[in-house]
Amino acid sequence: MTMLFNDSISPASSQDVQALGDRTRRLLIVGIGLQVALTLPSLIALFIDDRVLNDISVWIKPLKFQASLTLMLVTLLLLLPLIEQRTRAGRGVWLASLTAVITASGEILYITLQAARGRASHFNISTPFEAMAYSVMGAGAALLVLSSLAIGLYILRRPRPDAPAGLRLGAGWGLVLGSVATLITAFVLGGGQIDGPGHWVGGVRTDLGGLPLLGWSRTGGDLRVPHFFATHIMQALPILGLALDRLAPTFARPGMLIGAAVSLAIVIATFFQAVQGQPFL
Repeated sequence: MTMLFNDSISPASSQDVQALGDRTRRLLIVGIGLQVALTLPSLIALFIDDRVLNDISVWIKPLKFQASLTLMLVTLLLLLPLIEQRTRAGRGVWLASLTAVITASGEILYITLQAARGRASHFNISTPFEAMAYSVMGAGAALLVLSSLAIGLYILRRPRPDAPAGLRLGAGWGLVLGSVATLITAFVLGGGQIDGPGHWVGGVRTDLGGLPLLGWSRTGGDLRVPHFFATHIMQALPILGLALDRLAPTFARPGMLIGAAVSLAIVIATFFQAVQGQPFL
């Protein structure tokens, strides 16, 4: 672990360091571009394709994942400058970013392909190909989250010297805590050990009539709720840190501790609510 975080590039000119840092930045931009490029055809298909899965359009899931994965990659892109420049130009940050781009791209391509075929991407082991693809997608999703965790650790271990305390702690803790919570909730969600395969716990096993925009079940528990809050700790804590730096810089550390505790409490509370078969709203 120590070697991982001591992978800063050897002494070089400032131009070389900047070029290597830009390489990682361009990599993430390419990943974001792919997500955005797939959004337009998915959005068009939503209005012209009347096929459904779980009683809603087959194109709802791709659009949700395109938005979610775009946000995740944008988050990494925006938080990278908090890492010390030479470390940011090193192989560790580049490999973490490459892993994020490859896994996010693979996941969205499969989800979009399955929508085009009118087939489910998640909880679908109907054919040998789909069973294999679902397993690969699960492993890829774990690697995607672990890449975010690694970047969070870089921010905490190798921060830019002038990084504001609130934003640095919010970014580091947000990526680390959000990644761990996301892995746990994703494992429970994907395992199918609670009320069988799928995200429903009790209620009607349909996505029709769910909460507007989010689609969460209103007739029973929905394991996507704690998973959603877990994942978005990665954005919530950096935003809180930025606000503390602007409004109450001397309160940055205790404020971030409170924010982290509240974020985890929301995940835990909504998890138990879902397990008990109770809708979020």
